[in-house]
Parts: sequence; structure tokens; C-alpha cells
Amino acid sequence: MLSRRAFVAGLPAALSAAPRRRLTKEEDAFLEDLSHRCFQFFWEQADENTGLVRDRSLADSGAPDKRTIASSAATGFGLTAICIAAERGWISRDQTRRRTAATLRFYAEKSLHEHGWFYHFVDTATGERRWNCELSSIDTILLLAGIITARQYFGGDAEIDGWARKIWSRIDFHWMLNGDPNLLAMGWRPESGFIKSRWDHHCELGILYLLGIASPTNPLPAESWYAWARPTVTYGGYAYISGAPPLFVHQYSQGWIDFRGRREKRPPGTDWFDNSVKATLAHRQFCIDLHGKFPGYSENVWGITASDSAKGYVAWGGPPATNNIDGSVVPCAAGGSLMFAPEVCLPALLEMRRQFGQRIYKRYGFVDAFHPVNGWTNPDVIGLDVGITLIAAENLRTGNVWRWFGKNPGVKRAMSGLFTS
Repeated sequence: MLSRRAFVAGLPAALSAAPRRRLTKEEDAFLEDLSHRCFQFFWEQADENTGLVRDRSLADSGAPDKRTIASSAATGFGLTAICIAAERGWISRDQTRRRTAATLRFYAEKSLHEHGWFYHFVDTATGERRWNCELSSIDTILLLAGIITARQYFGGDAEIDGWARKIWSRIDFHWMLNGDPNLLAMGWRPESGFIKSRWDHHCELGILYLLGIASPTNPLPAESWYAWARPTVTYGGYAYISGAPPLFVHQYSQGWIDFRGRREKRPPGTDWFDNSVKATLAHRQFCIDLHGKFPGYSENVWGITASDSAKGYVAWGGPPATNNIDGSVVPCAAGGSLMFAPEVCLPALLEMRRQFGQRIYKRYGFVDAFHPVNGWTNPDVIGLDVGITLIAAENLRTGNVWRWFGKNPGVKRAMSGLFTS
């Protein structure tokens, strides 16, 4: 394993793999404020009857956004967010239980689905399909991650446990294989059938295959975990596995899955937590190295991943370089990696808030993206980006999300079958 490189900011040559460290009072107070703001998005921008969470909203409004498009994945982040909120005393456990029950009841009894899989974008109030979107395998599983987290948080609650079991048990993983022995399709549309692309190379797919292998009714074979490609990237002294440039591909699965101290049982025995630490550090260095072209990037103002831009939504990021980078900064790049590399991510978020203040730090935390030089500031937040920031902050501070999710018996079995500890 390559030794980790010391940055010009004076970081030690080797950063600890431990996700939690002793926070200063300033850092802890900042994370408390940021986390509470992130939670408010999921509490205020969800339908009270269905629990469905809006895909996005204005960054600075406490009123429900007039846009009525919910995201299944954002709802999964939302279920996790309200468990964090209850544990921190921002809302009562009873409030959390009522919202959780409404959400799980809707998905168990009313939501449109096909073989247990849910549509990507739906109406917040009715759950009806929107934008002719696909049944999304990854969005369904990010929703399921939140359902499992809530189920374990309310361990022993018969109603919540029953709905969670029903939702997970009817997800037909074999159907989504569409004839392949190991690799899942990315989705399905009633008009055209299965999407041709498969989850066949490293990205955010880890949680998809782990929960497929852990399925209580039609589990995927363990071989599915090893069937996808693992291309490597080398940048700034770091060698790591990465199948796509955006940093979020290293974050989403590990918002729930605790890979600390674990290696795959099969050679080369990848340590996925360490892999994400390296990816984060390489990404930071990549941004620093772009300073000559984009002077807004610096040691503590960095981060580009999939986000809004002045020209619309863009899946940018690196390394490797992508040709659409325009100097914008996406705070959730650092925010979603708080659990991996707090030594670089916390200073970045603190500096962004200090330098740009209320221009970018609003009711729901950081805006989705901004340009540090030309003044462009996105008016929105996006549920996925708010959610990964909140979860990463909580895992850094307490490890609670990892602990709740990891208590599930099916998850335990799958993890013990695939990984050494």
C-alpha cells in the first residue's frame, strides 16, 4: 500500500484510517449546526402523508417547495436523517416514528412498483411516476438502505418491522439480472423494458450488491460482488480503485456500510474504506493542481462532484480530468467525505463558510454548488447531496448510521461472507 502523501498544507504523511477523531469545540459546534440544517431539508421538504422527500428545493426556504418531484433515493436519505434527528433531540422519537411509519406504510401498501423495484422520480403526494423515468435499481436500494436503518433504529416495533420486511422481501433481484448470472441492470421502463447498461464497474454500486446478497427471499450469489470491474486510478501519489470521476461514487454506499477494518476475502483483499480515503485525498490534490486554471480552488476551497452548474446538472469531477470543469465548487464533495478524511474535509467546509458566508450557507446548509470567482451561486439544494453530508458528519461524530444499519442480520451475514474483520 502506498504511503499517503503530505500536502502543502502541512498535513502528516500518514493520515489515520480511523474515521473519528477528537473534534475541537469549534468543529463540533459547526458540525452540529450544519447537520441540523441538513436535517431540516428532509423534515420540511417531505410530504407528511407519504413521507416522500423532494428531489430538490430552494436552499433558503422553510416552506414546502412548489416543485412536487420526489426522489426515491432522497427518501432513503430522509429516513436515515430523521433517525439522526431523534437521537440528537432535534425532534422527538415519537415524531420520528410517525414519519417513518407513514413512509414505510406508503411504500409497502400503496407505491407503484414492479417486482418490488420503485421508480426514480415520483409525485410527492401520490407517488405517481414522473418524467417517464425508469424503475431504478440503485435508487430503490438507497431507499432500502434508509428503510433498513429505520427498522434497526426502531428495533422491536412490530409495524415498522413488518413493513420493512415486506418491502425488502418482494424486491426480485433475479428479475433485475435480466438473464445475466451476476450483474444487475440499471433499471427498467414499461415502454421499452430493461435498460441495456448494467452495474458492471466500480461506482456507487456497493450497497446494491451487498443488499442483493443479503436478500431474505431471492439473494444474489456472492459472485455478484466480485463480478464488476475494478479499474485503478493513480494521482498525486495515491493509487486507488475508481470506475467514475465524481467523488460521490466513493461516498454513497459507505454512508451506510461500515468497511472500517475489513478487507475482501478474495485477493487482492481490497480495503474499501482506505480506498475512499485515498480517493478523497487525491481529489483534493487534483483541485489544488487546477489552481492555475481556476484560481478559486485552493487547499481549503475544493470539491467537484455531480451537481448543479450554471448550465444545468453536470456529472463532473476527477481525477481523471473531465473537460467540463469550470471552476465551480460543490461543498458536498468535502461534506460527503467527512467520515473518511476529516483532516482535510472539515477545514474545507469551515473555510467555505468563513469566506463566502450567507451567500452559500443557508437554511439547509450549503447550496449545492457555487463559483468562488464569478459570483454564480446555485439557488437550490439537492436531497442526495444534503443527505450524504449529514450522514458523513454523523458517522464521523458517532458512527451511528454505520452501527444502526450494520445491526441488521441480513447485512451481518452478507458482510461476514464477503469480508474479513
